Amino acid sequence: MSTIAQPGKLSVGTVNENWTGDARFYEYATAADPIGSGIISPIPVKEFGPELYNSGETRIVPLDLSKELRTEYTATSPSLLAHFIRINAGDSVETKPNATSELYYIISGAGSTEVNGETINWKKGDFLTLPSGSVSRHIAAEDTTIYYIVDTPLLDYLGAEATEARFQPTLFTAEAAMAKLEEVKNAPDAHLKNRISILMNNQKFDQTLTITHVLWAMFGIVPVASNQAPHSHKSVALDFVAYAAPGTYTLVGDKVDPVTAQIIDPIRIDWVTGKAFVTPPGLWHSHHNESGEDAFIIPIQDAGLQTYLRTLDIQFTHYEEKKEDQE
Repeated sequence: MSTIAQPGKLSVGTVNENWTGDARFYEYATAADPIGSGIISPIPVKEFGPELYNSGETRIVPLDLSKELRTEYTATSPSLLAHFIRINAGDSVETKPNATSELYYIISGAGSTEVNGETINWKKGDFLTLPSGSVSRHIAAEDTTIYYIVDTPLLDYLGAEATEARFQPTLFTAEAAMAKLEEVKNAPDAHLKNRISILMNNQKFDQTLTITHVLWAMFGIVPVASNQAPHSHKSVALDFVAYAAPGTYTLVGDKVDPVTAQIIDPIRIDWVTGKAFVTPPGLWHSHHNESGEDAFIIPIQDAGLQTYLRTLDIQFTHYEEKKEDQE
């Protein structure tokens, strides 16, 4: 027969556990904005140069900001981890991340990926996405470099394991991407656009219109002598410079002049071919090309997730309206 303990008393043989040890209480105004108060660590503007991967042995180089983000796991942003991969001709690397989505952009070279019994051939300029559960071997037919993004930090934060493949491996070829970008660039209203770019979409995600259900990928051009007006969004951008000549740069800041629509006291990030840089969420940023050649940029974000949550909140200055008034 069991014994019911009386309030305030312990039955013989029972242990009194303290379940309140981790409980804390804060007055609302003190804790409602941990970002603004500085309690949560900010996401820094950070640059990673091509010298990290453009020579040397076969290797995978994580772009790690875990110290700045105060995470116990490797991360480039709170939800994404970027890498550079170098694979010398005849070598291979293996990947098996705990991720819902993997994205590979082939910076240079050519080769193939053996994944779950299938072989996918790729070359310079191609984009490849792989779903959760992918056990992959990437083989270089010639010296190859790759920009590689996964969402493992999101799963690390949640303490979760990705178990369901939400899409099939998908290849976006360089030829198809460039052809679509040229079409957008040559459209009659291209001069009215804030960005001349294309977004890549897997048809499985017909609501978010993104490359996976978590990842968002853009391929954009900044034409010669152009100044693309500031915009902002709540997702972190992991930007990769596919090509740029000296004189191309990004300005980043937290305020825009209401009269000139220009960023006040910005940080300048000079573009270098093969460079990656982090654009923090919520900051205004604009792209400028004062070189003699077109420049190409590839931002990768967790905006698939942000769009699904209805929190992306992308904002533009009134650049388009002013240009239309001038027509």
